[in-house]
Amino acid sequence: MIMATVYVTIIMLLIWESNITKVLSFVITFLFLELIFFSSALSSVGDGGWALLIFASVLLMIMFIWNYGSKLKYDSEVKQKLPKDLMRKLGPNLGTIRAPGLGLVCSDIVKGVPAIFGHFLTSLPAIHSIIVFVCIRNVPVPVVPQSERFLFQRVCSRGYHLFRCIARYGYKDKKQEHHSVFERLLIEGLEKFIQREAVELSLQSEDDIDSDEEPPTPVKIITAPNGSLYSLDVPLLADYVPSTELIHEASCSTPQHDPVLDYAQNLELELAFIEQSKRSGVIYLIDNPIIKARKDSWFFKKLMINYFFAFLRNNCRRAIMLMSIPHSNMMQVRMTSYV
Repeated sequence: MIMATVYVTIIMLLIWESNITKVLSFVITFLFLELIFFSSALSSVGDGGWALLIFASVLLMIMFIWNYGSKLKYDSEVKQKLPKDLMRKLGPNLGTIRAPGLGLVCSDIVKGVPAIFGHFLTSLPAIHSIIVFVCIRNVPVPVVPQSERFLFQRVCSRGYHLFRCIARYGYKDKKQEHHSVFERLLIEGLEKFIQREAVELSLQSEDDIDSDEEPPTPVKIITAPNGSLYSLDVPLLADYVPSTELIHEASCSTPQHDPVLDYAQNLELELAFIEQSKRSGVIYLIDNPIIKARKDSWFFKKLMINYFFAFLRNNCRRAIMLMSIPHSNMMQVRMTSYV
């Protein structure tokens, strides 16, 4: 009961944004009543009140182990992420063959390229022509409109066809939507993001057409498909730097080119490329990491991570697994990390 009061207090402060006087009156009133109940339970331990205390202690231990293990797992994934310089050195083909199709690399990190993607590059004979790094996040709002659910950002330059996507769900949103609905909304959001990006770049080129200075680096922004701007507590991966190699080659072959026309042609080509990749199929590449305590770790850490957290992890389903994804369209890879 005390934990329920604490959670409701947090909700009142962060989500409902209630008046501080109202929050304090709620906390003082209910904590006073619950402390009376707790003291009565302590006084009746010899008469059977110990059962309630043991039950509450077990629940508290489960929450602590889950929070502790999840934090260690996320920190290990962040430490093992691939650097941006490595992606640029590999080139647009990423050091492998780009096969037709759309690959959704699902992980829990919101910044950087997950380490599991490097494992795919070294283990698979080919990688999909378009890669989207998908991260599903719960946000402290009741409902996120479908038009604002997906936030996109480009990873590296245009020729890499790498994108970052954060799918946001409120605590009242239905997370068990079918995978076909999720794919349709994601692809529609990606197409709108590319169209909006082309418009912004064409407007920027019009502003700089009479200037001999180098074009400024675009500001890091994250836009939803409806055009709204959002900022996250954790910054996303990579700055988008518009590639000028294709424009430079075209300018060498012909006397003059309209930059706005070039952006329009690139937009049509990229949208057609996305449509072709969608028809070739969508594959889910799911990161399913395992953490284990190092040999030199203390005993209680080994007990919590190797046994208790592993048991909880194996009996919980991730949000991406609730979409009824066919096994033929899904590939899970487990990587063991020692923390």
